[in-house]
Amino acid sequence: MSLRLAELPDRTLSKLTIQLTPDQLAALNDYAEIYEATYGKREPVEQLAPEMIDTFLNGDAGFKRARKELHQQRKEK
Repeated sequence: MSLRLAELPDRTLSKLTIQLTPDQLAALNDYAEIYEATYGKREPVEQLAPEMIDTFLNGDAGFKRARKELHQQRKEK
């Protein structure tokens, strides 16, 4: 059977623990506050950070090119 919607990718969440400087944590908390003022909805930093990382990675053209090359190299091995 052929469906228009492709099979959904793995959506299993992975937990990652990171350490932040006080300035980085303050900036993230400020971002959450500005987000709330902008959209009228409070989102915890823990929910915003993955989206911020995703936005950063998707906006980095150099990373995208290098990642594509990396995956091609892996296939060749």
